Amino acid sequence: MHIVPVRTRKDLKTFIRLPWKIYADDPAWVPPLLVERLRHLSSKHNPYFDQAEVQLWLALQDGEVVGRLSAQIDRRFLEKHDAHTGHIGFLEAVNSKDVFEALLAAAEEWLRSRNMRRSLGPFNFSVNDECGVLVEGFDDPPMLMMGHARPYYGSMLEQCGYQKAKDLIAYLITLSEGGIPPSVSRLVDRGKHDPKITLRPLNWSAYEREMAIIADIFNDAWSENWGFLPFTEKEIRHLAKEVRPLINSHSVCFAEFEGRPVAFAMALPNLNEAIRDLDGRLFPFGWARLLYRLKLNRVSTVRVPLMGVRKEFQATPLGAVFAYGTIENIYASHLERGIKKSEMSWILEDNTAMRNMIEAIGGRPYKVYRMYEKAL
Repeated sequence: MHIVPVRTRKDLKTFIRLPWKIYADDPAWVPPLLVERLRHLSSKHNPYFDQAEVQLWLALQDGEVVGRLSAQIDRRFLEKHDAHTGHIGFLEAVNSKDVFEALLAAAEEWLRSRNMRRSLGPFNFSVNDECGVLVEGFDDPPMLMMGHARPYYGSMLEQCGYQKAKDLIAYLITLSEGGIPPSVSRLVDRGKHDPKITLRPLNWSAYEREMAIIADIFNDAWSENWGFLPFTEKEIRHLAKEVRPLINSHSVCFAEFEGRPVAFAMALPNLNEAIRDLDGRLFPFGWARLLYRLKLNRVSTVRVPLMGVRKEFQATPLGAVFAYGTIENIYASHLERGIKKSEMSWILEDNTAMRNMIEAIGGRPYKVYRMYEKAL
């Protein structure tokens, strides 16, 4: 067994291609777009590298690649949460305790050598990216920007000394069956007739400004949550560029109070539906073919990756109007366009208020992603 650091572009491509081997017989796995993974793992294109030190490894056995892992130290996480916690990520490996132990040992030694006392993850790379190991819900394909795993991943981590840090829940809503409960619906209806409250779609002609508003609300709304890191200006510009091909005016609903944006909800088409048969490759048709599929409504599911209500309105009747009103707005719009289901993810297991809201509109938990930690 050899654990080797990723040094060359060829190594990086090998790192990216390993999941094709791990999930070769898994019908639920969706091959990611190779060009997108290359950009995500590139210090030239991903602003995460501005704030972090990163190392990638491959596990080789008899000349064959059998595993991969990253370790990273996020300086903003150290400043906000814990000055001695490093992260692991991008975990993929064959069903072998030896492989898991060797990869994790390399990452842990790397973290210890940089004065880290705890390993936490997986993060691919940060809390604002894919994170957690899937421990429930293996039969359903992952949605846009969500991960997949083999059922043995969690137990292997536990055998290597890791324990649960936090569970992240993904909810599924059938739009034709869900709906705001009558008691809340009356509250929302009253809010809609309040001249101080406005529900509006995204203003496409001011896209960059609208995305900045989303980041501002999100950074305020979730600032006290476990593991939270605010979007930087550079990160939100990067996100805006990445999701722009997927967004249209009915993808986002803002709630304004006295003319001030105070809440939003965003739903993105589940790109994974459109790319499942591309085997990670856009060529020879490229983005044009993919966007054409999306324009033809070739997807029947959406994911709500971002929403938020400013802290000053949380746990208030107005906050409920804003939260339910924005969700109701985008779901009604997508139902008209043939969308059948929506995932809301991810939600912290102990975020009772958010979980109650989602369950009140018909959401059911159908996937669980687990964060693991280990003292070093």
